[in-house]
Amino acid sequence: MRLRSQKDPMDGALAGDTTSDSSRDNGGSLPHHQQHAYTADEKALGAGADTIEASYIPTDPQYGSTTRALKSRHIQLIALGGCIGTGLFVGTGATLSLVGPAALFLSFLVISALVWVVMQDLAELATYIPLSGSSVPFYVHRYVEPSLAFAAGWNYWYAYAMLVAAEVSAANIVIGYWSNPVPEAVWITIILATIVVLNIFVVSWYGESEFWFASIKILGILGLIVVGVVLFFGGGPKHDRLGFRYWKDPPGAFQPYEAPGDTGKFLAFWTALVRSGFAFILSPELIVLAAGETEAPRRNIPKASKRFIYRLLCFYILGTLVISIIVSCKDDDLLQAVNSGTSNAGASPFVVGIQRAGIQGLNHVVNAVILTSAWSAGNSFLFAGSRSLYSLAKTGQAPKIFMTCNRHGVPYYCVAVTALLACLVYLNVSSGSAQVFTWFVNLTTISGYIAWIVLMITYLRFRHALSHNGLLHTRPYRSPGQPYASYATLTILIIVTLTNGFQVFFPGNFSAGSFLAAYITLPIFVVLYLGHKIWFRTPLFYRVRDIDVWSGKAEADRLEEEDVPPVAKNWVEKVWFWIA
Repeated sequence: MRLRSQKDPMDGALAGDTTSDSSRDNGGSLPHHQQHAYTADEKALGAGADTIEASYIPTDPQYGSTTRALKSRHIQLIALGGCIGTGLFVGTGATLSLVGPAALFLSFLVISALVWVVMQDLAELATYIPLSGSSVPFYVHRYVEPSLAFAAGWNYWYAYAMLVAAEVSAANIVIGYWSNPVPEAVWITIILATIVVLNIFVVSWYGESEFWFASIKILGILGLIVVGVVLFFGGGPKHDRLGFRYWKDPPGAFQPYEAPGDTGKFLAFWTALVRSGFAFILSPELIVLAAGETEAPRRNIPKASKRFIYRLLCFYILGTLVISIIVSCKDDDLLQAVNSGTSNAGASPFVVGIQRAGIQGLNHVVNAVILTSAWSAGNSFLFAGSRSLYSLAKTGQAPKIFMTCNRHGVPYYCVAVTALLACLVYLNVSSGSAQVFTWFVNLTTISGYIAWIVLMITYLRFRHALSHNGLLHTRPYRSPGQPYASYATLTILIIVTLTNGFQVFFPGNFSAGSFLAAYITLPIFVVLYLGHKIWFRTPLFYRVRDIDVWSGKAEADRLEEEDVPPVAKNWVEKVWFWIA
């Protein structure tokens, strides 16, 4: 038996309910008394009755299962600072020197808006059915079709493994800021071994390490913002009031790129938009991947999602504004670091600006924060990559051995294989750290954009399926502006992905290496998708009436009913419960 509402909307590929949520909710959790009252048939379907084909392989005692060992404070800090790494601290330097301060700042404004929509969509998907093994490919498999899920899943796993390598490579480069006799290979081994240990035994070790790592990053960025405000008003050792000087001095707020005049300024902004994606790429997905291992997911995931906007505003937007204030895009130290390809902490605009201001010793503190950020981001990406592989196994799209968990609920084979691919970081030893880091950045950024395009499609199908079954009002978390925000984000992401390598088509700019770096991920994704579709003869899309919106929902509802939120006894606990 399949329940259907009286309403039977168009059964198109991306058709969705076009009724805005703004008149029905405020983007928060649905009050318990307003939740849907299930009939006996619906409860049976939600429990996984035979009439609904589950899109995941049930837990087998032979393989074990992940456990809900991540606490609220772990999730909140992971959401705030889990993947803040070298993309913000170091990568912004090269972009600033290329396009100027206004283009950099505006690009972070736009990409932050896109990432916020990504986070809201993920929160809706994750809180509706936060099952063990949940991931974006899991939801693609459930709400769209298997071939797209197959391609998306392996794209996620590959991208996360490359991001581990990128952050370990960056951490190794940052260590090189200080003179030391230890060979690069030794530092790489120490960093990689540490994050493997934090991931492979007990999931709470990962959560606890990220809690403290993220705390350091948050304090470090807040400190840098304060320093930027002080320098803006001339409070540094030189008492030189900077204001928006570097937005006015030649070449001004925009440094034209590849063309003169307004066209060059727009291309500068678009280049910054493409490049800035690396600072954000695949970080919102951490919350979804942790949903199946989080206590009280329907309470903690929405809480983390709603606070994601603070991370974007404070760390990324204010952070890039500070960068544009304290250092010129034509600064000799910045240009030397970028053009020489050293890409170490000396290339960080934060470090260059602090050195220009004459603040003694602070550059070493900032360098240490950058090191912990790279280390932490590598730690988070290894967790995400291993859970992506675990989710592929749960949906039957990777060997079943990757479903194997230890007694603490860690899929250790997934951790080991992901770390093994990340060992490509040892290319640093022969090819040069800066060059290898650039390879990893180029390979992962477009993979991330592709992943977000697939996510937008999945969310719209999910929403359409709920509308078809009359279940939109049962969502535990509802984000504002939908579905229009997702349609707009999908359109922009497609354009960015297709035009990310536009500069190689300008006269005299074409090179095979640049073209491959910009577009090689696209044919790989298409081959995975078409290969799976041809081999298994899967449908283009599930028909909306066949999409499973019931399996696992009863379990999620039961967990929510059993959840007892903590009650603060004093103002200290009130503050702590708000934070964590």
